[in-house]
Amino acid sequence: MARSLGSVRRGRRAGQIRDKSSSVKVGIIGLPCSGKSTLFQLLTGAAAPAPGSRPEARVGVARVPDSRVDALAELYHPKKKTPATVEYVDVPGVTKGEGSALVDLPALRGVDAFVHVVRAFESATVPHPEGAVDSLRDATILELELILADLGTVQRRRERLEASIKKANRAEDVAERAVFLKLEPVLEAGRPLRQLVPSLSEDERKRLRSYSLLSEKPIVLVVNMGEDELRDAAGFLAGAGLAELASAPGLALCPVSAPIEAEMARLSPEDARAFREDLHLDEPGLDRVIRASYALLGLLSFLTAGEDECRAWTIRQGTKAPQAAGVIHSDIERGFIRAEVVTFADLVAAGSIAACREKGTLRLEGKDYVVRDGDVINFRFNV
Repeated sequence: MARSLGSVRRGRRAGQIRDKSSSVKVGIIGLPCSGKSTLFQLLTGAAAPAPGSRPEARVGVARVPDSRVDALAELYHPKKKTPATVEYVDVPGVTKGEGSALVDLPALRGVDAFVHVVRAFESATVPHPEGAVDSLRDATILELELILADLGTVQRRRERLEASIKKANRAEDVAERAVFLKLEPVLEAGRPLRQLVPSLSEDERKRLRSYSLLSEKPIVLVVNMGEDELRDAAGFLAGAGLAELASAPGLALCPVSAPIEAEMARLSPEDARAFREDLHLDEPGLDRVIRASYALLGLLSFLTAGEDECRAWTIRQGTKAPQAAGVIHSDIERGFIRAEVVTFADLVAAGSIAACREKGTLRLEGKDYVVRDGDVINFRFNV
């Protein structure tokens, strides 16, 4: 007998709740005194480390802002509502010349993307380690450290492959070496691998995945500004030479002021809203960082709704219905029959699934349906 999503939530029998929607991981990197740890604490609600404690990577979770979950909760009055999440890793500050040491940080290798915080604010009490604030210089310093770390990895792997080929000329080794020979000159020229990746074949990209090369990962460049810079963020980015970086593959610019966000976090929601309006900001800077992380990774959210829970689930763009079902529960993917789909806008306008069915806006989709952002889905399955 076919079952719906609700039955598996209540029974949770064979199979497992995978909850891969919380597996998106973003590393926060930056030079010392850039404000990256402040940003991490604001995003995740983590406490500041104890003074004098040993620097180490910290992990926290941020909720993806999504008013659609709140709107569905107004319709269904569920026992709980659950937004999508992004996991952030605060990596200890990097200084010039540490490229070779970056390779030894599992926290860096294990992330899907980076938030690179560069400083654009002046502070007499927090001097810049380079002696003066220069956002473009700082962005370049850390990018070069990622490139140097990758160059060492690529050269060592290429040398091992060549030694292996001399002993036994295996086709797999020859094919892998050909990929690494493409990477090396790009890195030697001081260019990140994310600029090369779009030109690689799917087979070549597959061969690189296990190495988790750092300069291949997409980057949200968070420019941490003071209040004056934030009032004319576009002008500042252009004047600092940062605006042109936004056209590079796999990179997004995101102007934010961590000091101002910290101040607003202490205000009431009404006062914080008034503060943002005074700065001509349409949403919190932290929301922009999370959205930018989400978008750069090619992610979207579909929704499930019911009396037990209203929830957003994270998937990659292009994911088909059975695989989206598998994000919720392994049984649903295995026994997928069809998906009952309605857009969020149609559901809210109609007021209920029953009304959507009457209006003809509720659709039945099969295994080849590509899930879209904002789809509200009930999966039918049989196991």
